[in-house]
Amino acid sequence: MATITKLEELEVWQLSRLFAKAIFLELERDVYKFEFGLKTQLKNASGSIMDNIAEGFGRGSKNEFVNHLTIAKGSSEEVKSQLFRCLDCAFLDEQRHRSLIEQNELLTRKIGAFIHYLNNVQTKGQKFKDRK
Repeated sequence: MATITKLEELEVWQLSRLFAKAIFLELERDVYKFEFGLKTQLKNASGSIMDNIAEGFGRGSKNEFVNHLTIAKGSSEEVKSQLFRCLDCAFLDEQRHRSLIEQNELLTRKIGAFIHYLNNVQTKGQKFKDRK
């Protein structure tokens, strides 16, 4: 398996970037015009997914990376909850809601699988690779 050297090579980060963009585009619709708190919360939580993946990757430690991935996974679940709130308030129709939820669930599964993978490899990461 090839070693990932750049953040942009990580599939989970690529998916999180696309998902954050989908959320941002959704929030541009007029129905959210006066929903300042909800918009802020959704933007922050969706951005937090990709940002925590990036921060964990940049730490250079497998354990720190896994920790940040779990935070990203939590943010993904937070967005999912907020999307249900949007559905319940009729900001989202069923079809758009389903599409965003499917994107979210794929991302959450991929993050979980990546966490599982990292927890089962022997590498320590760049930060601790030369320490005994």
